[in-house]
Amino acid sequence: MQSSKPTHVRYLILLMLFLVTTINYADRATIAIAGSSLQKDLGIDAVTLGYIFSAFGWAYVAGQIPGGWLLDRFGSKKVYALSIFTWSLFTVLQGFVGEFGMSTAVVALFMLRFLVGLAEAPSFPGNARIVAAWFPTAERGTASAIFNSAQYFATVLFAPLMGWIVYSFGWEHVFIVMGILGIIFSLVWLKVIHSPRQHPMANEAEVNFIADNGGMVDMDQNKGKKADGPKWDYIRQLLTNRMMLGVYLGQYCINGITYFFLTWFPVYLVQERGMTILKAGFIASLPAICGFIGGVLGGVISDYLLRKGHSLTFARKAPIIAGLLVSSSIVACNYVDVEWMVVGFMALAFFGKGVGALGWAVVSDTSPKQIAGLSGGLFNTFGNIASITTPIVIGYIISSTGSFKWALVFVGANALVAVFSYLVIVGPIKRVVLKEPPAKGGNEATGNLSQAHS
Repeated sequence: MQSSKPTHVRYLILLMLFLVTTINYADRATIAIAGSSLQKDLGIDAVTLGYIFSAFGWAYVAGQIPGGWLLDRFGSKKVYALSIFTWSLFTVLQGFVGEFGMSTAVVALFMLRFLVGLAEAPSFPGNARIVAAWFPTAERGTASAIFNSAQYFATVLFAPLMGWIVYSFGWEHVFIVMGILGIIFSLVWLKVIHSPRQHPMANEAEVNFIADNGGMVDMDQNKGKKADGPKWDYIRQLLTNRMMLGVYLGQYCINGITYFFLTWFPVYLVQERGMTILKAGFIASLPAICGFIGGVLGGVISDYLLRKGHSLTFARKAPIIAGLLVSSSIVACNYVDVEWMVVGFMALAFFGKGVGALGWAVVSDTSPKQIAGLSGGLFNTFGNIASITTPIVIGYIISSTGSFKWALVFVGANALVAVFSYLVIVGPIKRVVLKEPPAKGGNEATGNLSQAHS
């Protein structure tokens, strides 16, 4: 730590966040790629498949607040490493449900998807905490957008691979391959991830640069002590804050779009557009490429606007609102029959969704540092209710109408409701100031805000 020139270890940390989030979303998408073949082999209908798709979401939502609390109590490194290992193990086990009878296999698959969701719960609050610790404010929007864009990169990289595995070897092997990859990565995580002051590769100049420009480099110091952990009154304060409620509603709607692509989109390509699963795997990667580009671009534009002197509110809201308006174009797929036009509108919708997916940057700008993990967990709880409702609602729409037309209207409406939320409900984006609960006595301290991301 003697060199006066700052190191750039934070970019290595960002690479790790990008890679782990890629694996995270690939494991979520395994069921979608395997869905059509799995549905045929197990003899299940659209409604049952919708419930299986939703199993992840039930546990993921339930685990957000406990997962955020664990991160605040014990720090990001250990909790996240355990999360990666356990969700990967449960992914591997899904590859063996076909050994049971149909009814048992459906129950086992639902339960394993549920356990994957529970194990993944600390992941995005963990990302948010790590970005808050490692990145100064002016770099946080881009950093958040980059790790968040991994959800699209996961589809670009793994959808063709997983489609090929299903086509060539059967749906079971998708779960086994992806699960083993995650288990290996959990060991790499333990080797590479450290807090800023403890990282062997980061020098003092870089740590000071981060700390002097808004990074919370000491966030994970002295974790594990009994006194650590958030006060539950803090949750009440966040839930009574109009700005945060608007952000939560917006994230719910944005995730409604995400979970269409993560669950029903490959099934749409196979059943509504008549593609083979192999072709659907490759086609699904094209909108994802556009989503990846849009996701990175949204963060870059937002930070650029901030550096040019625009308010934090304008810098965050402008890309969100513009991107989501573009995303509503998904409804146009109902009015075209040419395959390339369908793919084009899907790609445009996913690009817009990527540009507008800056919710984690907003959480970074607003979360109190006392509860950076819990605040991110609460945000992700509301957002990922969509992981439960979207697959089920679409399953019922398809079952009752026999097509995806109204399902796409439902997805497009989510984008417009998110626009309304940011325009009307959120108001100015600013840091939330928490008050210490009076019952605790002593200090009536106000909290500095954490900068985190989802």
